[in-house]
Amino acid sequence: MATIALTRPMPPHRASSGMSSLNPSINIDIDVLNNQTAQPHPQSAGPVPNKHIPVCPPGPPVASATPSPSPPPDEPSDHQQSLLFPPDQYPRSEDGELSIYTIDPTGVAAAVDYIARQPLPDPSLVFPWFHGLHPGNHMQQAFFSQRRRVMRKTPCCLRGLTIVKADGQLQVARLKGAIAPDEFLQLGTTSEFLDADPKEGFSVRNFQIQAAKTAMTSDIIVYGDDNAAVQKLAWNIAAAQQNWRDRQDLEGTALPIYNTFVCTSDFSVFEESYPHIVSADSEGRITGNVVDFFHQERTEMYAMTVASEISHNVWLGPTPEPNSEDEDAYDILIECSDLGHLNPRALRALAETGTPAGLKTYLDFPSSGTILPPTWSQTEADAILESCKWIYHLAHGTAPPSPSTSTSPMDFGISSVDDDGDVAMVGETEGSQADADHQPKKILIHCADGYTESTMLGLAYFSYSTGSPIHDAWLNLHTTKKRNFFAYPTDVALLTSLSPRLLCESPLCVEKDLDSVTAMVQNQPRWFSSLDGSFPSRVLDYMYLGNLNHANNPDLLRALGITQILSVGEMAMWRDGDLEAWGEENVCVVQGVQDNGIDPLTDEFERCLEFIQQGRKKGTATLVHCRVGVSRSATICIAEVMRSMKLSLPRAYCFVRARRLNVIIQPHLRFAYELLKWEEMLRQNQATDTSFGRGSNACVKRELEWGEIAREVALMNQPYVR
Repeated sequence: MATIALTRPMPPHRASSGMSSLNPSINIDIDVLNNQTAQPHPQSAGPVPNKHIPVCPPGPPVASATPSPSPPPDEPSDHQQSLLFPPDQYPRSEDGELSIYTIDPTGVAAAVDYIARQPLPDPSLVFPWFHGLHPGNHMQQAFFSQRRRVMRKTPCCLRGLTIVKADGQLQVARLKGAIAPDEFLQLGTTSEFLDADPKEGFSVRNFQIQAAKTAMTSDIIVYGDDNAAVQKLAWNIAAAQQNWRDRQDLEGTALPIYNTFVCTSDFSVFEESYPHIVSADSEGRITGNVVDFFHQERTEMYAMTVASEISHNVWLGPTPEPNSEDEDAYDILIECSDLGHLNPRALRALAETGTPAGLKTYLDFPSSGTILPPTWSQTEADAILESCKWIYHLAHGTAPPSPSTSTSPMDFGISSVDDDGDVAMVGETEGSQADADHQPKKILIHCADGYTESTMLGLAYFSYSTGSPIHDAWLNLHTTKKRNFFAYPTDVALLTSLSPRLLCESPLCVEKDLDSVTAMVQNQPRWFSSLDGSFPSRVLDYMYLGNLNHANNPDLLRALGITQILSVGEMAMWRDGDLEAWGEENVCVVQGVQDNGIDPLTDEFERCLEFIQQGRKKGTATLVHCRVGVSRSATICIAEVMRSMKLSLPRAYCFVRARRLNVIIQPHLRFAYELLKWEEMLRQNQATDTSFGRGSNACVKRELEWGEIAREVALMNQPYVR
């Protein structure tokens, strides 16, 4: 079959020398990461299950690349300003050539608020330095050299603010952005900053080193209740700053003078007078005053997967908290997990014998993707069908017909069926009293994240209970029932194999003959044959995030209501006639942007978001894709969420991250920094809109600074690093 495509924006991918086997997302200096994340995140839960970090190829060198201009030597607008410089207004203590300054909680709060309002330097002034350019890391150095990138010295335009908790215990009494001493400081015979740049490997996603790199170019505030410990640490930091500056002077880099401050006030002063910069209180409780990535992601995950009814009395959703109101809403809870097993006998016993009123039943079921072809047995297939049958009877309060009698809808106690397969029961009128043991039961099919492990059972039951062939169940569960789910390729094979039996045994198909059922099964749409299990991820009703495989399946996109494609750095390969049928005006291509940590994307934001809005106004959705669907395209989706929902970068990042099913979004460092600059521009344009960022002051300042955001991302990704 012939294939066509719009002109590809770049040559076919070929890995740079020696990099074909490298994963830029996971080639991290583990020793550095362990050092910098030694303190556990305050009250953090475990990672969201089933997520994984995909490979994002950086692309080959571009021969036509030109050296980026060196930053001007003295350009006031490029330099961040700080309330802490010059430090003349603060009490000063001296020890030889070293000095530290004393600051009170009022000064700390003012400095934090002030720095959040300062424009960030342009990305071209701080990259590739932020990527980490260790002089001994020849692979990292060669990567940027091949792209004719200047090996920048430490940028002199940076003046950040780093807050350090002297005892390093960040679970309690934590101020906004506070880090532990061992995340950036190396104590020994002399005090030195950690050499955070990775000594080997290649990555443009070194989020784990950003807190240390930011500390090198910041004024530093040390706080804590132990005055002696605070003072001792402050002198060590001042010495490290001096040593760092001396070394830079020898290399010909004229750095600004950064200073060290101490605050020994009782933490209760911050809690009482400046709660907006308190992240964790003195009891270790998360205050909610400072956005926390772990908790924000879970909030968004719950909002996305909150339980909803997919068929009469059967819900899909996340595992509820024990003894919560959410759990109390159901009579039977079926948990899908890797440890679950097929046990239709338990469901049958409940349906035949009934359960005492008021008692809950907890059952389990195998996770999606665990029953593998071609090894599944007839017993397993029978058990899945039997499970669907008994769930149906429990949900409707009915019993199966006797084998000796013919079957009809009335035998299932059904008097009418609506378009969704929901039913009204014979003799069931308002106020009617049936046998208490055989009342219809409310059933929750659930799993940890609310969508991955329960997908196979959810799809099987939806097909069975609605009498829909499996391809219709796949589509309608997403479009009609608005459920986000992730299936594995093995689930496609398994459910396709079971589809004839699901329909033959469905109470909604009892009057259909075998030929009709066969026709329903065989009449598969073209998109289904190319389905690998996953749909593109619905980020907003009018914007989906996906990969190149999704873009290569235009029939699937149409079925989902997607009629626009935004290709970021990649282009789909389509069959003859597909482009004409789609319409060239419904395709937007961003060319020449590779996932290499160099190519900027900010200049394309306006054009991309205007294209997405064009689709929204037409009442259609847009697929935003790159190769993998986690970096370039994710960056565009985050930018749109920030713009349309008026969210800060941390909140928009977590919003998209939660909705990118089963994979972790991975915008590289430069894209993440560009998004923070994008927030700055939105903030300026919407300065009068107090709803920006969901906070009365958020419209005029960043919620988190660069080093804090990068540190949070690194901590969230750490459990998935293999």
